[in-house]
Amino acid sequence: MPTFVKFLIAEDHSGGWSKEDQRAARLHVGTLSLSKLADGLLDPKLVLSWLLGALGAPAAYAGMLVPIREAGALLPQLLLGGWLGRMQHRRWMWVVGSAVQGAAAALIAIVALVLEGWQAGLGICGLLAVLAVARAACSVSYKDILGKTVAQTRRGGVTGLAGSLSAAGVLVFAVLMLTGVLRSQAAVIGAVALAGLCWGLAALVLAGLSEERSTPETVEGIGQRYLKILREDANLRRFVLVRGLLVSAALAPPYMVMLTAQDGGALGTLGALVLASSGASLLSSYVWGRMSDHNSPKVLALAGALSALAMVAAIAAVGLGVAQTPGVMPTILFGLMLAYHGIRQARSVYLVDISEEDRRGPNAALANTAIGVLLLVAGGVGGALSIAGPVLALAGFAGMAGMGGLLALTLREVAD
Repeated sequence: MPTFVKFLIAEDHSGGWSKEDQRAARLHVGTLSLSKLADGLLDPKLVLSWLLGALGAPAAYAGMLVPIREAGALLPQLLLGGWLGRMQHRRWMWVVGSAVQGAAAALIAIVALVLEGWQAGLGICGLLAVLAVARAACSVSYKDILGKTVAQTRRGGVTGLAGSLSAAGVLVFAVLMLTGVLRSQAAVIGAVALAGLCWGLAALVLAGLSEERSTPETVEGIGQRYLKILREDANLRRFVLVRGLLVSAALAPPYMVMLTAQDGGALGTLGALVLASSGASLLSSYVWGRMSDHNSPKVLALAGALSALAMVAAIAAVGLGVAQTPGVMPTILFGLMLAYHGIRQARSVYLVDISEEDRRGPNAALANTAIGVLLLVAGGVGGALSIAGPVLALAGFAGMAGMGGLLALTLREVAD
């Protein structure tokens, strides 16, 4: 393991690293870096939306991209969690899911090359749905794999380091777009194809991970077990509510872009949006990850408060008439994305840490399925509020983020 990587992810008080620990950390960092880079290159909110516009697809298809991706990646997890419980080696679900994502991304690039208009929109949305379900398989299985192969005090460091490394790659992509080098349609299609290659490579990397055999669950007991978990685990229910309230940080950025556009700003460019997101991830993912290793509930509370403050700042900028001032809205958006990455790191680490080995898969499936439903509800509420203007939608999201941050302080502490 390179010295700087070993230093970053091993600096704790739990003892030295064995060769097996080092190898597992390398594979996790490599796998996550590749998959997160692919996520950034094929961002439905930004890249695919731009691509559909360039292909002349009706605007309705672009509006479907985020709901398809988010709901498709979360809602199937309860069923997939049942399948995961019957597997002895859980990494194979992630490997297959990543490979399918890579194939779907490659096919999206082909569709963009050969089709236009509504046909391209229909084809890309359909393939994105396949990619989203495959992403669900990766999401529901990864927390179980991470918990089995990486020590508790090192998980945030591993995932945070991978987030920062992948963000550096996406940052280069954003700079090339901002400078005009990658502003052509062919270049964006090439980025989508590269995302497919990254997912394929990630599948190959994780396939080499050493994983202890898990005891399969019986088919008959899975449904009853999930219902029992929901009934008996009050802390898990509270965590789901916290995470549901904090999805506001993910839903708010488009409304901030609308505010800028209303005030004559130029923030709504593809390169600027990607730059804000990747820059925030690059600077903060590892720090948030290490902080989450020490106290993930407090990180959730802090990040929730910061996201609420960013939304309030955006509203205030409009009220004060300074939203069009160069640098104001980009800075606020950057702050929101910093908080968003903190929420992502902390929620992942906390769910793994509070779950016993045989509960990681079921807990992830239950939480993510519930969040899929809450995400659709919150998105619908935000859409309804936006009829009266994006300021009202942002105000509603700020309230959700603030409540989520406060409720995070009531979550059970993680035992060392």
